[in-house]
Amino acid sequence: MAELQQQLQVQEAVDSVVKSLERENIRKMQGLMFQCSTACCEESQASMQQVHQCIERCHAPLAQAQALVTSELEKLQDRLARCTMYCNDKAKDSIDAGSKELHVKRQLETCVTKCVDDRMNLIPTMTRRMKESLSSMGK
Repeated sequence: MAELQQQLQVQEAVDSVVKSLERENIRKMQGLMFQCSTACCEESQASMQQVHQCIERCHAPLAQAQALVTSELEKLQDRLARCTMYCNDKAKDSIDAGSKELHVKRQLETCVTKCVDDRMNLIPTMTRRMKESLSSMGK
């Protein structure tokens, strides 16, 4: 039960970050992309290939921004998974060493809680780093 609450806690924090990035950064980049793409299409002397290449150039910053956000979130998820795996290994080792199941279960819960707390504490720094990178991309 505690593990489910922790998953929800992490998911809510990540959702909040994604919404904030979308509102403050991604949406502006989308607007610029559409304006740029419109300008490409309005170029009456351009060939179809030139218009297509122009539109691709317009889309590049947004694609780069989305890749950055995806990469950062995957890194967070990987770190959390590795930490949780460490906790599970530690619990298995304790069981193998003859520790009582209730003691191991508490030890596991404490370890996983620490993993979640430590990763949750990284979210503000990760968010700031992403916002800085997105701001520089949007220029």
